[in-house]
Amino acid sequence: MITRRIVMALGVAALAGVTATTALAQDWKAKYPELVFAVVPAENAASVADRFGPMIAYLSKELGTKVTLRVAQDYAAVIEGQKAGQVHIGSYGPASFARALMTGAKVEAFAQDVNEDGTKGYYSVVWVKKDSPAAKIEDLKGKNLCLVDPNSTSGNNVPRFAMNKMGIKPEEFFAKVVYAGSHENAIIAVAQGTCDAAFNWYNDERESLLLRMDRKGLAKAADFKLIFKSDQIVNSPMAVLSDMPADLKKAIKDAILAIATKDKAAFDKATDGKAKPWEAVDNKAYDAIIELNKFVDALRKS
Repeated sequence: MITRRIVMALGVAALAGVTATTALAQDWKAKYPELVFAVVPAENAASVADRFGPMIAYLSKELGTKVTLRVAQDYAAVIEGQKAGQVHIGSYGPASFARALMTGAKVEAFAQDVNEDGTKGYYSVVWVKKDSPAAKIEDLKGKNLCLVDPNSTSGNNVPRFAMNKMGIKPEEFFAKVVYAGSHENAIIAVAQGTCDAAFNWYNDERESLLLRMDRKGLAKAADFKLIFKSDQIVNSPMAVLSDMPADLKKAIKDAILAIATKDKAAFDKATDGKAKPWEAVDNKAYDAIIELNKFVDALRKS
């Protein structure tokens, strides 16, 4: 028999649970009055700030605490920022996230990019000018090559792995190998003639960094042609610091996974409307990328 006393007791217990949960939230808010969200520089700083600005505002509202965007100068800055505990949420490329794990960063992948067609992979490709006589990488001997960053998956590690399979030693095969610093810079270098070819990221014929630049008026896709496409690479992750409170990590994950529904405009801005909602992922998804990094490290030492 359910008595009035039992009902009152249940109500008190429920209230105590809510109070405890609220106290936990207040605990992490006191410790983390500001959360830093850092992004690897696939684009120039202004483009990254414009792209992620609405999402940062959304996260601040959902989490009830200030979230600040930090556009990293290079890929290593996100890694070092998380290792130092100064970057709470990192938006990585696969190789830079794997590098973070390899160098002792205590980080957890929690969300992964999903392409417009539902796939979770992308490619490393080589772009040259449309009027270039080159039809394959082997035709570029003695030319200038643009890579992106030493910690870029599609802009360095996959290219070096692929060229090694072709028997190409880049620093010997090309007249010059240049790190452009960002995917956009690599494309611009080809457009301006500084480099004869550039590696870059590519999802499919509907979305790539080149098409994204075309939409922004930074390059004309019709001025380029593709002469190489790699095997598929696992899509990029976001990661949080492992030692943050569990309820804070859950709140961040829940907010990111729900953004496409709760704030579609912010999600579309972050993805150019060319992706499906982020999906949950964990560190194991990047085991193969760790092995790729180790292979490239060995190449550098040989």
